[in-house]
Amino acid sequence: MPKITELFKKKRPPLIGIDISASSVKILELSKNANTYRVERYAVEPLPQNAVVEHAITEIDQVAEAVQRAVKRSGTKSKHAAIAVAGAHVITKTVKVPAGMGEAELLAQVEMEADHYIPYPLDEVNLDWQLIDTPKSDDDEVKEEEDQPVLMAACRKEIVDDYVAVVETAGLKASVVDIETYAMENAYALISHHMPGAGMEKTVAVMDIGSTATNINVMHSNQSVYTRDHTFGGRQLTEEIQRRYGLSYEEAGLAKKQGGLPDNYQTDVLRPFMEALCQEVMRALQFFYSSSTFNSVDQVLLAGGCSQIPGIDELVAARVGVPAMVANPFTSMSLASRIKPQVLSNDAPSLMITCGLALRSFDE
Repeated sequence: MPKITELFKKKRPPLIGIDISASSVKILELSKNANTYRVERYAVEPLPQNAVVEHAITEIDQVAEAVQRAVKRSGTKSKHAAIAVAGAHVITKTVKVPAGMGEAELLAQVEMEADHYIPYPLDEVNLDWQLIDTPKSDDDEVKEEEDQPVLMAACRKEIVDDYVAVVETAGLKASVVDIETYAMENAYALISHHMPGAGMEKTVAVMDIGSTATNINVMHSNQSVYTRDHTFGGRQLTEEIQRRYGLSYEEAGLAKKQGGLPDNYQTDVLRPFMEALCQEVMRALQFFYSSSTFNSVDQVLLAGGCSQIPGIDELVAARVGVPAMVANPFTSMSLASRIKPQVLSNDAPSLMITCGLALRSFDE
């Protein structure tokens, strides 16, 4: 029987969100009072180059050490973490099962359905499922006879095991293993209320532009309807700085963030990268239009490290012809006194997934 992993199941607080990306480890701890969230602690710790490759951890010890450093810097005392695996490693499928089944029957049915859709032996995957709420019917008797939709998710054990091993090696417990797509959806829900022309029917393309990949996650009526990875990221800018100015990769990364590069950097290096980024956004949107019933989006929401480039939202809006804004899931949150507002604001676009994971503390 395959092991059932908590990809969706709700857990008890307190949890810290830990996002392990290609370039860094990000940790976030939130608290909640009534309907108001507060940022208690957070930290961002860089990772060595190639410690994480194509969403897979290749250097468990190095990543675990970065998690330990981030935990220490943040000052959190929590030992329970919510982590996420990339959607690219997860197979999801919505199936229908007879309504009114007990949990044991439902599990057996899910495993039978999974065997049809998952191209791996079930003992090689971590499998989870969640019932999907359906609109209530006026006729309860008819409702009871309807099939119940179930969302299944499966990920290769070796992927999940490496993420769990990193957390455990760092002295923590992986209490929740989520999927990045759903963590992003969680964080997006905080932002959607503050977006211009906010409304449930809006279609928003969230462009998470990371170090090595760009993920487009399209939200319609506050739910993810499309997601895809594209091979484009901030590492291309770092490597161009490295090549152009004869720096090491680490020196180039620091110079990109801290400044101090020659005068021609803005025109000869940064601007061409910004234009390439806009082209990538347009390309990602075209893929979305060609594979869905949508032919437009109402807004582009920029996340990830590259969205911190000054003026990138205005340039994307001008090139794509759609309003664009930079993501900040903390706009309506209060901050603990130890948190520096400007520093958090700078990091905020990169903390979307981390925030979505930290919110799992408040699942009921």
